[in-house]
Amino acid sequence: SNNRAMLKSVMKMRQKSCVHTENCFVPISEIIAVEEREFNKKQRNIGRWQKMAKLHAFTVYYVKRARNHRWRCSDVTFWCVDEHLCNQWTQALKESLEMQKSRPKQLLVYINPYGGKRQGKRIYEQKVAPLFNLASISTDVVITEHANHAKDNLFEVNIYKYDGVVCVGGDGMFSEVMHGLIGRMQKDSGIDQNNPKASLVQCNIRIGIIPAGSTDCICYSTVGISDPVTSALHIIVGDCQPLDVSSVHHNNTFLKYSVSLLGYGFYGDILKDNSEKKRWMGPMRYDYSGFKTFLSHHYYEGTIAYQPAKRTHGSPRDKESCRTGCYICKKSEKQLAEQTKEHGLKHEEGEEEWKVIKGKFLAINAVNMSCACPRSPKGLSPAAHLADGSADLILVRKCSRFDFLRYLVRHTNQDDQFDFPFVDVYRVKCFQFTSKLSEDNESNVMDIGKKRFGQFCRDHPACCCNIVNSTWNCDGETLDSSAIEVRVHCQLMKLFARGIEENCKDEAACSQSSIEQLL
Repeated sequence: SNNRAMLKSVMKMRQKSCVHTENCFVPISEIIAVEEREFNKKQRNIGRWQKMAKLHAFTVYYVKRARNHRWRCSDVTFWCVDEHLCNQWTQALKESLEMQKSRPKQLLVYINPYGGKRQGKRIYEQKVAPLFNLASISTDVVITEHANHAKDNLFEVNIYKYDGVVCVGGDGMFSEVMHGLIGRMQKDSGIDQNNPKASLVQCNIRIGIIPAGSTDCICYSTVGISDPVTSALHIIVGDCQPLDVSSVHHNNTFLKYSVSLLGYGFYGDILKDNSEKKRWMGPMRYDYSGFKTFLSHHYYEGTIAYQPAKRTHGSPRDKESCRTGCYICKKSEKQLAEQTKEHGLKHEEGEEEWKVIKGKFLAINAVNMSCACPRSPKGLSPAAHLADGSADLILVRKCSRFDFLRYLVRHTNQDDQFDFPFVDVYRVKCFQFTSKLSEDNESNVMDIGKKRFGQFCRDHPACCCNIVNSTWNCDGETLDSSAIEVRVHCQLMKLFARGIEENCKDEAACSQSSIEQLL
């Protein structure tokens, strides 16, 4: 009650002291910092301040929501003549911030100075570093000098002294840091990454993404916008978003991890054509390669075997988008905790039925998230979830150029992109793929080829056969293997994010609690 009286007295003093007043309700969890403030002589000699004794004040820096999921650092200053009252409030707020245990105090930062428009270093120094300093976060900064610099470095440094790792760059930089962190955790835990059925150790060191690349799909899909300041503020307040990760293997050999898109056919061909020689074109190179790949209209014949994600709630077509506090992801988190408590790392995998599909495909896409971006606000699979332990497997069968164009256009509007007879989508926990050319050259694929796949379709006319293989697009990096095994690892890693928040017309309604939470 005493603190509540203090709050009322401070608010009254602020109202009497200001020309403009506005109600501002801010959760303690979204306060960035509190600083004492002194009034200089010039400020005190203006108007009403001439009649007052020495002023005492403190400034509260907090998260202010703007349009389109954008966050900004705003501030409000409280002042009064009672020094004791001012000190009480300053101390109470700082103690409340100290109780926010999820907030990072020390971060390891990797900056890619070459990615995107080569603005990573400038973005960090001008937009991010000042906010980290304001929030009293200490950082160790590494400017990467070559490919896999961050990944290799994460195997050498003492990662356990950090509360998180921040990457400044595009999706490629994030992938590098992710591979380094997950690989380090498995190495320290004695887990063989080459075993496709191994239960991987969860990585509890969060990754923060400061977008500064040509494409920032992962940041957009987990925050709702590609904005460095917004991402920095999510890191400061200590947000935590679990994320599913898919492992990709070939013949019991680990290839890569994927968190967004694993695409064969159309999206693989775009990446294959989009070589480093075209980097001078900037983001326009994706449009050029996409148009060129669309005109080529290549299709690929092969076989897919998958296990449905039966324990996962929801389906790819239920229009239940993954948002902050997603109940589907929370149920998966609860199931994972119960499973870990009962079996430990050695999760028992049931002998569930494998379903087999053979055909000719223009595109084979597996996504762990919606893969939304500014050009495709809904993404490749609007109802995909970030942390439900499954992937959405999208198969686009051979069709006319016009039909395929209709399918692509639907990624940019509100129409159902799966509502075509040549498009199938399944929610899976693992799948395997082998191309016809690969099957013709190998007797089995991952020890299950003949046993599960059976024979390939024999009615493919030799005169029309596309005898070359496509390339896998694994989170924007090429993967040259026409026979792979993919397995989803539920909530294997964590981000400094909270998922995409629901849009609120009234910003005050977005805050469920106010500064009075400290009382």
